[in-house]
Amino acid sequence: MLGAIIGDIVGSRFEFNNYKDKDFELFAKGCTITDDSVMTLAIAKAIHACEGDGDWDKLGANAVKYMQEIGRKHPDCGFGGMFYHWIFSDDPKPYNSFGNGAAMRVSPCGFAAKTEEEAKLLSRKVTEVTHNHAEGIKGAESVTVAIYMARSGGTKEDIRRRIESDYYDLGFTLDEIRDTYRFDVSCQGSVPKAIVAFLESFTFEDAIRNAVSIGGDSDTLAAIAGAIAEAHYGVPQSIKRKALTYLDDGLLGIYRAWEGLRPDIWRF
Repeated sequence: MLGAIIGDIVGSRFEFNNYKDKDFELFAKGCTITDDSVMTLAIAKAIHACEGDGDWDKLGANAVKYMQEIGRKHPDCGFGGMFYHWIFSDDPKPYNSFGNGAAMRVSPCGFAAKTEEEAKLLSRKVTEVTHNHAEGIKGAESVTVAIYMARSGGTKEDIRRRIESDYYDLGFTLDEIRDTYRFDVSCQGSVPKAIVAFLESFTFEDAIRNAVSIGGDSDTLAAIAGAIAEAHYGVPQSIKRKALTYLDDGLLGIYRAWEGLRPDIWRF
């Protein structure tokens, strides 16, 4: 989960001012958390609440509850129009979206799951409450599966084969698409690129830089790549400490509760 937050912060200043290179200051003026971090933490809180009573059947309702509750405290964090309406609705319903918001917030599912099937279940429960289009479900599930596989010892080649078999064509390199890739907020237009940003990386930080370097929806691409990279590499302490300074007290409290729940994940 922290990897997604870091990717969001680093990529935030490039979202509407793309920088198609890997040579940039990681944390700089203009960096901030966006809806990617806020909703990732909301999903973490929803999962944490379910684990307290051991009932995943409540996860969908908890996801709605905490995305609305936490989202309403951060109304200017960059929500898309339809999701903003959902956040403030008195009767929130799924709206057939295939936007990449489904994939950027789902990383806690990949870290909480005890099996791959459970990872898929958790992913679907937190996604279908908003992004119930088949492509939205697929985008979220593919990221969750990649995270689960990475933290379970799967190699990059294992992950590549699974994603290509079950989800997306990854038959491209970042160098091949960098010059022509443009802003795309759909799952199908952004999730495969973020996964390849991880697959081509050498370190956690390199995955973030890869994702930013292709342009497009930089914060979300980096959030997705960062989440998978965290599961594979861990997060360097210096980067972790800096990233946590961007969270307000409420969001930091959610993160600390999550960290206390599963200290084995945060050993890096």
